[in-house]
Parts: sequence; structure tokens; C-alpha cells
Amino acid sequence: MCPSATYNGELDHTSAISQEWLITNGIGGYASSTVIGENSRKYHGLLIASANPPVDRRVLLSSLDEEIIAGDEVYRLATHRYPDTLYPSGFEYLDRFSASPLPTFEYSIRNIKLIKTIFMVYGQNTTVVRYKLFNPDNEDIVFRILPLVTNRDFHQIGKAGVISFSEIHDPTGIQLRTDDGLLQLRSNMHYRQEPYWNYNFEYDSERERGEAYQEDLYNPGYFEKQIHEPASEVYVVASDSILKKKDIDHEFVNSGYERELVRQKGLQDRCNLKGDFTQKLVNAADSFIVQRRSTGSESIIAGYHWFADWGRDAMISLPGLTLVTGRFNDAKDILTTFSEHCSGGLIPNRFSDDGLSPPDYNTVDASLWFIHSLGRYYSYTKDVKFVRKMWDTVVSIIQNYIEGTLYGIRMDEDGLIAHEGQLTWMDVKIGDQEITPRAGKACEINALWYNALCIAIQLGEILGANTKHYSEIAQLAKSNFTETFWNPKDLCLYDCVSVNEDMSVSKDAAVRPNQIFAVSLPYTMLDHEKKMMIVEKVKEDLLTPYGLRSLSPKDSRYNGRYRGDRDSRDRAYHNGTVWAWLLGPFVTAYAKVNNKSPLSLEYCRRLLVNFEAHLDEAGIGTISEVFDGDSPHRPGGCISQAWSVAEILRAYVEDVNV
Repeated sequence: MCPSATYNGELDHTSAISQEWLITNGIGGYASSTVIGENSRKYHGLLIASANPPVDRRVLLSSLDEEIIAGDEVYRLATHRYPDTLYPSGFEYLDRFSASPLPTFEYSIRNIKLIKTIFMVYGQNTTVVRYKLFNPDNEDIVFRILPLVTNRDFHQIGKAGVISFSEIHDPTGIQLRTDDGLLQLRSNMHYRQEPYWNYNFEYDSERERGEAYQEDLYNPGYFEKQIHEPASEVYVVASDSILKKKDIDHEFVNSGYERELVRQKGLQDRCNLKGDFTQKLVNAADSFIVQRRSTGSESIIAGYHWFADWGRDAMISLPGLTLVTGRFNDAKDILTTFSEHCSGGLIPNRFSDDGLSPPDYNTVDASLWFIHSLGRYYSYTKDVKFVRKMWDTVVSIIQNYIEGTLYGIRMDEDGLIAHEGQLTWMDVKIGDQEITPRAGKACEINALWYNALCIAIQLGEILGANTKHYSEIAQLAKSNFTETFWNPKDLCLYDCVSVNEDMSVSKDAAVRPNQIFAVSLPYTMLDHEKKMMIVEKVKEDLLTPYGLRSLSPKDSRYNGRYRGDRDSRDRAYHNGTVWAWLLGPFVTAYAKVNNKSPLSLEYCRRLLVNFEAHLDEAGIGTISEVFDGDSPHRPGGCISQAWSVAEILRAYVEDVNV
């Protein structure tokens, strides 16, 4: 990611730990912490390795604690939270942090300056930390680095007595092995073994989220170097693979750093988008595209730190992450990944976290988003050969939806799609309770259904396939959509229509953002006047500077604060919480109903560039998953969400930057 500097020594501690950096390795692994180097989450660390890419992620190296010993003084540069204690407070020596082009920390101690830069080797679970130490007075100093390690699932918390290591060390480093894998540390400094456990590190963000927040970390020893010269360069390399001493040197470190800079520049060159805002989002987009070992192809991580690859998120994100960025081969690979796992007309809702269990298929919309993304791919590339390859999947989806498939997904006599509960993107469930019950016919599912039918007709004609039946169904769905979903009282769409046990019909009048897709999708069923009314209603009730609320504040169920323990957050998740990704379809819809007039495009541009300040607010250089429904709309959820980045970037390029 490539944001500007975000820490200049003036932030207070609370503000500083709310800003987080993240770098990734293209296989699901990552390194991440706060701008002052204090880990505030159990998901933070310098090496979170993906043992079965892009999942089975394990925290291996939590931190490297640096010390500079000058004269009789020991200057500790780390920052850790313990019960009722912040120790040490190394951020007091931090002059500046920048994440551009890679996370870089600049410390000053007396007349000594230390610059630390962190990067990952792309395609490997390997993190490199490079130090440049400037000692203009030629003081006799000792530079010491103490690694704090663990080996645990990144959703869990490690404790002494539960984790034990077998260790092999030599003067250049150490290998720490558990039943779950290994961590290798190598350096050009001298390694000294001196093992001990540190207890009760605390993670403030986990405490706030109602999660386990205290952890023990193991320090096996330390790296040390006596320094007299005015300038020195040292490094520590951490990997989940065995690193041979002869292969790790300054050339390995410096060439790896340069390769990563060249790779990042290539992302910009490929799409040739101008402007700092879009260039930052292009770099952010790269972090979500990962290799999946089980399929031998690419997929999309839904969000960092904790999500894996989800079908719905991947298909919604694909146009913004791959098409507007010129990554057409990646788009093909991702579409192929999900196509090959299509079953009963359903693409996976999610692949398993362990990478071994079969996928889950509990989604009604992911398959329809798949057809949408395939249509967008064709509009960018005119790649008939690939569309032909995907055609059987398109046919399978539509035929299974017509005839009926898992989870009660079926076409009714009116040409509209019905389904069981907890299958749309508003799918939170606490125990047996659905927090946003939407069984029946959901407005956006049927908007997507019509859109998918029309895309299939378009692509089928190009391929010479007979799509007459699809045309008939599309016309039937269109003729019944308005009567089924139009709410004449509120001049917008009912969110969901269901049939009760006594066969009476219930129409949910909750004002939610799902109706915006009946305007934003390429093929829609409503007349222009009704589209205008929907956009106005969404703007009036749901629009915020950071996306659309998931429920109108006028609704008694509205919850404007996304915070607290898991149940509290789940109850707010789709009942008022703002979702950044929904600003993309809103902008598309607004521009469409206003015929892309100059005034409407300027209005949309201003909406999107609201996120410029946010790029330095939470996850640096990226966009958060959600925000509070109430002002000041504090960010929450994942610090970096694929469809948030994708839809803001897509809308800016496709709808505004025309």
C-alpha cells in the first residue's frame, strides 16, 4: 500500500493504535501492526503465515523488540500493553512513520537515528525487517533485537504451557519448531540464546470487541551487534521455511526490497490510472488477490485481518479489483476457480478455513453475481473464447434456479426467485435467531436474477446459443417485479416479500440499501420515474459520507453503533451499520438516473473522495469494512475489506472519471 506519512511523533497513544498498517504476500499471509509498532490485535504480527494458502493462517513472529545500549543507558524502542501498564514506551522515540512505499519507522535516540523497513517476499511466508543505523558521533553502542514468537491459529490466543518449541540455533539465527510448523529467524547479527516467556500482553482492540485479549509470548534469545562506525545496515529474516545461511545476505535483502518496489510499480503501470487517490486504491486492491493451493488458481480474500475467500465477496469485488486495474488474467483465473466448484447451480459461499473441508454453498446471490462479473469481464475484454468456457456454468446456474436447487432456491410461477433464510448478504444469525430475516423473495436477489438472465441472453447470442426461454422468463419476471415489490406509500421497494403459513403475503417495508441494485445493475426492470424515487429515498434515509446505512434511522430496529461484544456487533451489523461498498452502486445509480450530467458526476466524485482522509484513518491506504450509522461514523470491522476498496475504485473509474 502507498499512503503518505501518518505519524510524526505528535499523536497520542490512543490515536496512534487506531491506525494500522498491513502488507501481504499474495498467498494469504501478511504482516500488520499499528503505526507505533504496538500490537493491539491478536491478528497483528510481523509474520502471519498461510500454511495452506490462502487459509490456515498462523501467527509465528509477533514482534521484534529493538534496544539501543549507549553508555549506561538502555533505550527500548518497543511498545507493549500489559495489565494497567504500558511498557516499554518506545513510541516516545519514534519521529516518523510512513507506509509509502513500505512500512518504515524512524527513531531518534540522542544523536543516533534508526530507520526500520518491513517487507514480505511475494509468494512466500517470509518477512524481512531491514535496519539502517546512523551513528554520526561514532559512539560505542550495542544494537539488540529480541524476537517475541508464538505458533498459533490467528483466531486464537497463545499461552505458556500450551505451546512448546524444539530449537536449533547457530550464530546467525534459530529454528523453532512445533507440531504445527516452524519459524526460522536469520540475521547478519550474532544470535545468543537466552530463553524466557513474557506474560500477559494485552490487545486493546480485542478487549473492545469482547474477545480474548491476553497472551503469553516466547523470547528464545536475541540478536546483537557492537557498532562503532557512523552507518550500519542489519536485518532479520523470518520465514516458515528453512533458510540456509548461505542464501541469506545483504543481496537477498536488498534485491528482495527492490523486487517488491518494482512489483508495486507494475501494478500502477498496468492500469495507468492517474491521481493519488486511485493509485492508492490500486495498491490496496492487490492485497486481496491471492493464490489458492487447493485449486491451483487465484481467489479473492474478503478482508483483512480475519476473512478467507468468499464467493459473494469475490464476485462483487472482481470488477473493481481486476477489471478497472487491467488484471484481466487474474479475473479469468478467479472466475475459473469458482466456476470449477459450481454445484447444483451454486458457486461456493465460502471455502473452508482449513483448506481441506468441502466448500459451503449457502448463498442465493453469489451465483448471480458470478454471471454479472462474467458479463463485466466480457464488456472489458470481448474475450469470446473465455465466455464460451464459462457458458456451461452460466447455463447450470440459470437452469438450477429455474428448476429449484438447495436451500429452497427456486423460480416461482411469476418468474421471480424465492429462497430460504440466511442466504443473502444480510445473513447474520445468533444461535437460532436470524437477525435480519429475509426468507421469501428479496428485492436485490430478483434484480440480480433479471440482470443475470439478460447477460445470459447477450452472451448466448454471441455464442450462437438458443436463449429464447431466458427471454421469456426475463419478460415474466419484469412484468411481475413492480407489482410484487413497489411500495406506493414510501415510494421505494419493499425489501422482502414472504408467504406466511396461512398463505397470506407479508411485505417488509424496512428501508434498506438492497433496493439500490434495482437501479445500479446494467439491466433493470423499473421505469425511470421509480428509479429516481428509489435513489432519492436511499439518499434521504441511508446515505452517509462513508456509504449506505443498512437500515433507516427512522426504523425502530435501527442501531447506530457497531461496537461491543460479538452479539452486540452482530445485532447492529445489518440494522444500521454503514457499509462502504454500497456507495459504489449508489454512485452508479445516481449517475444513471441523472444521465451522467456534469453536476451529478461532480456530486458523485465528492462522495467518493470523502474516503481520501479515511485512507490515513484506520487501515492505512485502504478502506474499512463498516462504519457506525451515527455520526461521526467511526470505522469498524475489518480494517481492509475487498468489496469496500473494489466498489469505491470501480465507481470512481467507471462512473466519475469518464
